Amino acid sequence: MAMANPTSNLISSENVHGTAVYGAGDNNVGDIDHLMIEKMSGRVTYAVMSFGGFLGLGNSHYPIPWNALKYDTALGGYRTGITEQQLQSAPQFSQDSWGNREWEQRTHEHYGVRPYWDAAVPMI
Repeated sequence: MAMANPTSNLISSENVHGTAVYGAGDNNVGDIDHLMIEKMSGRVTYAVMSFGGFLGLGNSHYPIPWNALKYDTALGGYRTGITEQQLQSAPQFSQDSWGNREWEQRTHEHYGVRPYWDAAVPMI
């Protein structure tokens, strides 16, 4: 089992699952269900957020560009400026959307964040 280390810049995906996502006014707007990771680079590209429902039933899942989330140590969760309205009006998602650059471009534009493929990749 992965352990959280509050002084590290790294975190295991095991520790991200279930982490709260907060919007305006420190309101909990959902939780991270899982991450999508680019196979070749290892970069996290999306956090799939769940919200709504009761006891896990009826939850909606939305892929959120990873660049739209920032970790907030005071809240112990991720902060976003994304509104419920933006989630509900996001480009329609299906399993075929993964790897569809047109869908990805529309999604990043919809949320007003820079696409992960445009981000500078550090040289190793």
